[in-house]
Amino acid sequence: MPGSSGKPQPARAEKPSLQELFEEEEQALVRYGYSLTGRRAIAEELVQEVFLQLHLHWDTVENPKAWLFRSVRNRAYNHHRDNKRELFTKDGDRQPDRETEPKESPEKLLQRMEAAGFLRLLLAELEDVDRRLVELKYFEDLKYREISDETGLSIGNVGYRLHHILKQLAEKLRQAGIDGTGIES
Repeated sequence: MPGSSGKPQPARAEKPSLQELFEEEEQALVRYGYSLTGRRAIAEELVQEVFLQLHLHWDTVENPKAWLFRSVRNRAYNHHRDNKRELFTKDGDRQPDRETEPKESPEKLLQRMEAAGFLRLLLAELEDVDRRLVELKYFEDLKYREISDETGLSIGNVGYRLHHILKQLAEKLRQAGIDGTGIES
């Protein structure tokens, strides 16, 4: 179709239906919500809420995919803010926070949450063996000898692989603009 200059204009992408959008983006949104909250049930709840809101505002939203991701991020931030006094035990049970944490600006908190979420996504992309090494060392707090016993790798190989995994993760974080403090530069 010619435009005012007489040249053909690129065809405008047609907006998908809400059902198509849900089928295409639900899992990615749940993963994103999980990366921000660390809890799958919360992430699924957030995604349901944003799809309901999108349904209500469907006619006014020009870029539904971007709107959905932004809404999940905002709701994850709101959830974190509203529940910041809760801590969770390893098995997911709630525990009241007895420590008083220094106040953090909403911007810095959001940056830190996004950095943590990005790191979770990077960990999910690791090969199973490498992800297991990171989990054993940094989430289960095992020593190299215990990791060696668990995995069958030599102690030296455990140290070598963990060192290189961490270097790769740090480089990917730097490329994403996230420095060592978890704050985008």
